[in-house]
Amino acid sequence: MASAPASAPAPAPSEDRRTGTLLAALGVAAFSLTFPATAWALEGLGPWSVTLCRMVLAALIAGGALLALRVPPPVRRHWGGLLIVAAGVVIGFPLLTTLALRTSTTSHAAVVVGLLPLTTAAYSAARTRARHSRAFWAAALAGAAVVIGFALQQSGGRPSTGDLYLFGALLVCAAGYSEGGKLAGVMPGWQVIGWALVLCLPVSVVGAALALSFEPAHLTGHAVAGLLWLAIGSQFLGMWVWYRGMGAIGVARASQLQLAQPLLTLVWSVFLLGEHLTPAAPVAAVAVLVCIGVTQRARG
Repeated sequence: MASAPASAPAPAPSEDRRTGTLLAALGVAAFSLTFPATAWALEGLGPWSVTLCRMVLAALIAGGALLALRVPPPVRRHWGGLLIVAAGVVIGFPLLTTLALRTSTTSHAAVVVGLLPLTTAAYSAARTRARHSRAFWAAALAGAAVVIGFALQQSGGRPSTGDLYLFGALLVCAAGYSEGGKLAGVMPGWQVIGWALVLCLPVSVVGAALALSFEPAHLTGHAVAGLLWLAIGSQFLGMWVWYRGMGAIGVARASQLQLAQPLLTLVWSVFLLGEHLTPAAPVAAVAVLVCIGVTQRARG
């Protein structure tokens, strides 16, 4: 790619922040469809088949793009971070949430995973020793409290067995998001997720073949559409804009945009899966949006 002319003005920091916020928000919108798409895919495939097949499809797309554009491999010092990205967002989160959705509804899973912004911000702060204002952390904790309260209200105060999978998914995904956001500051976001997917390709191909041989497959329109969205929309394009957005505005600040993701998923659950929302949903929506506004304006 040709470099910009020396006389071209550099984008203003405020423009970078606006662009980064928009890209991160697009990533959140793509991720909000992940659970409904997973529910569709599970109509025709087993959980291991769904997880591994989406990895293979996304890796083939990413690998093709890297090969076509002749992107050189990352330098050695970045491979450790890419391994964490692969373990967290390519393997760990998709597998654990898919296993959870065998027993949990998409709406319940969505609100539990709504804790992801707080776990991501905490991991990033511990990893980078970054400091944020009290207002930032107060709003983040308030948003997490709203999500927890909404989750308990949805489940009648008794967490489902799938919650163990979901809490594990929170931990591994927070690490993958944080490391990926850091890498996105030194390489394009699509290359971060692209190399992480390619890194897993040998394992995912073998795993997918084994999973399809042991789990029954009954491909339907829903199953195919769900699997394609998981591979293209969630695993590749969504992660592309998400990492690019995090690289521009920071991991902790971008992660707070995901407080809106559970509520978007609830909307999709109504339209795509026919689930019914409780009266608490609009109240939680307003509270979460207020928390997002505070975290986006709080200065570190």
